Amino acid sequence: MEPRQTGFEAVAQELIEPLRRYLARRTDAATADDVLSETLLVAWRRRDEMPAEPLAWAYAVARNCLANADRTRRRQDRLLVRIWQLARPPEHAPARDDPDPGLARALARLSSADAELMRLWAWEELGPAEIAQVVGMSANAVSIRLHRARRKLKSLLDEQAEGERR
Repeated sequence: MEPRQTGFEAVAQELIEPLRRYLARRTDAATADDVLSETLLVAWRRRDEMPAEPLAWAYAVARNCLANADRTRRRQDRLLVRIWQLARPPEHAPARDDPDPGLARALARLSSADAELMRLWAWEELGPAEIAQVVGMSANAVSIRLHRARRKLKSLLDEQAEGERR
């Protein structure tokens, strides 16, 4: 090990518990662990700037890392709300337990991949990015396929309605 690394490890060992307590009083345990790791990473990268008495400096780094984590969480929350609003299933979506027979027939006429996209979107209330994770595609590909599947499903439902009117 190089001397700088050994010196940093000794300093880090002295900082970990005070930083852990500092963060535990300000956030939940999982976030505290993440921010502690980020704080130590920043301290490692900026070890040449670290003062001889590093605790106050490390608190400042931890405070900034915690603020970044809070901003990230708020952005993610806003994004989830937007996705939910944009990808909300139609009001007439059937309950999973009691699917509309006409809808079930129309879904059966879609390809299995398109039917699964529709189920994930309408019944599980997932957005394109989440569906992409489930099916192993890009979010853009899911958005395009979902758009086409919705058009196809609407066309199939319109055909059924027309047939019932006759």
